[in-house]
Amino acid sequence: MKLALEQYVDKEDLIILFTESNDVIFSSGPSELLKKFKQTKSKVVFSAEDVVYPDRHLEAKYPVVREGKRFLGSGAFIGYATHLYKMVADWDGTDQDSEQLFYTNLFLDPVKREKINITLDHRCRIFQNLYGSTDDVVLKFENGRVRARNLQYDTLPVLLHGNGPTELHLNYFGNYIPRAWTFESGCTVCDESLRNLEGLAVDNFPLVLIGIFIEQPTPFVSEFFKHLTSLNYPKKRIQLYIKNHESHHQRHVEKFTQDYGTEYNLLKVVGPDEYSDFADARNTGMDMCRQNPECEYYFSIDSPVVMKNGNTLRSLIEQNKSLIAPLMSRIANLWSNFWGALNTDGFYARSEDYLDIVQRQRIGIWNVPYISGIYLVKGNLLRSKLSQADVFRSGTLDFDMAFCYNVRRQGVFMFVTNRQEFGHLLSLENYKTTHLNNDLWEIFENTQDWKEKFIHPNYSLALKGKVIEMPCPDVYWFPIFTETACDELVAEMEHFGKWSSGGNQDERLQGGYENVPTIDIHMNQVGYEKEWHKILLDFIAPLTEKMYPGYYTRALFDLAFVVRYKPDEQPLLEPHHDASTFTINIALNSVGEDYEGGGCRFLRYNCSINAPRKGWALMHPGRLTHYHEGLRVTKGTRYIAVSFVDP
Repeated sequence: MKLALEQYVDKEDLIILFTESNDVIFSSGPSELLKKFKQTKSKVVFSAEDVVYPDRHLEAKYPVVREGKRFLGSGAFIGYATHLYKMVADWDGTDQDSEQLFYTNLFLDPVKREKINITLDHRCRIFQNLYGSTDDVVLKFENGRVRARNLQYDTLPVLLHGNGPTELHLNYFGNYIPRAWTFESGCTVCDESLRNLEGLAVDNFPLVLIGIFIEQPTPFVSEFFKHLTSLNYPKKRIQLYIKNHESHHQRHVEKFTQDYGTEYNLLKVVGPDEYSDFADARNTGMDMCRQNPECEYYFSIDSPVVMKNGNTLRSLIEQNKSLIAPLMSRIANLWSNFWGALNTDGFYARSEDYLDIVQRQRIGIWNVPYISGIYLVKGNLLRSKLSQADVFRSGTLDFDMAFCYNVRRQGVFMFVTNRQEFGHLLSLENYKTTHLNNDLWEIFENTQDWKEKFIHPNYSLALKGKVIEMPCPDVYWFPIFTETACDELVAEMEHFGKWSSGGNQDERLQGGYENVPTIDIHMNQVGYEKEWHKILLDFIAPLTEKMYPGYYTRALFDLAFVVRYKPDEQPLLEPHHDASTFTINIALNSVGEDYEGGGCRFLRYNCSINAPRKGWALMHPGRLTHYHEGLRVTKGTRYIAVSFVDP
């Protein structure tokens, strides 16, 4: 600096600002800066802070101030060129010596301080050092711009300095100041430096390695792979590394690789029999991209991620950031894949804008200190700043926190984008693997995903009365289950295998006697009673109240069961009334494909439904009016799910 100032030593009217370059944000321009400097009536003004550095023993020598910060900060100062040169003229140290100590001693010398006319910006009108003052500074939104406001002194600093361990707080301010994001304009920087993929030939798409990690029992893994195959990106430009730690999910991985493996540029699968801890597995996946010069991007995805937006990968690439994650959160929950701030121990802290970002009240691209679950990394970053082989370890930190810590330590920004709705995160807390098709039990924990997998896509039309049929008087027919729901429920019952004998004696019933027996398995035998009640309450009750006006149901039942009809076992069911106010009968397989014959006949009306549709429900009154029988199955096996509602 001394050498640089020599050329300006005679320019008495020249004002020069000195500041750090990598940890500073300007919230206003030169006009306000110069105006506030001249108002001080001083020739040199230093930033001020609450902490004495680097020698605490000098605290007593500082002048007492009536209001404001007392101690000098050398990270930013402004002054006239001639006086700045006088200030540094006596410097004879090396680049390794502390300039902060030099300026401090200069300021504490009352003679030199008065001679050069040096003062401090005690009330942070010009400079705001964040170290020791993060709680004093908030965002102020005004007229299409954003400022930092010092609450303690009610001032609007021109320059923010993220000194000490406050860089992350500075990044937070940088998401807004001065016009990066405003309430009037939204995100004004989101479309800067984009990478356009539109119109590219397949061979010109960037090569992407996708790392997939299944680290614990996870619901809807088959759907996870469906979302993967639906990505709007050429499969020949995608390489896959799949690390599955769970034997329970091996069948899902094998089915995906058999069905789609040859469509990708490369596929490597590491199963649960090849042991590696979570950090090693993730290091291996990342290193596959790092070691391949043609790998432009590494896309890491964990199995709890529901990536519903087929343009996710393209959107992240087009955003052209070194490290970026799409926002994912749990449905109707604030748990997400990013943190807006860290506490002093490096763990989660809620930033002021966290809720607005998660709920998409503020839409943009956000510099954040922590991301997980799903993110895109540029390959050249892996081969430069993140070239270390073990980026997923640091002390006792979990692998995800260790990764983010190592990224921050290298000065790499992490971004999360909520510009689109990309998907959501699953809840894994209560997921069990004690059944064959465990996703059936997820109606409480992951209701939306359960509904999308198991509820018929035309059910919503039935709620509007558009696809409900009445094949017989007061008998309503409507779609309720997907084919997957039917198949998995049948498979679950056959896997359980404890079908009743079909006789009148039945120990499962109170009283031990069944008037009209069937060969069946009750829902409570497979632990599905609560889940079945929710199905009836959420999906059947609304239609009941629509079709039978004035009747309201809580969908209570004593009996809900799956019946099996076979020609050589129980081919039919004799005429009977049901012990219910109304009955639900859902066809679980297809006539003409799985069986022949079958159906239901209502004797009073001489009306039959001979071709029940798989996944469709018959709803009819149970007592008094709808005396009915199950028609003979002549070939194959027929399955139905029956509920006697409001007995």
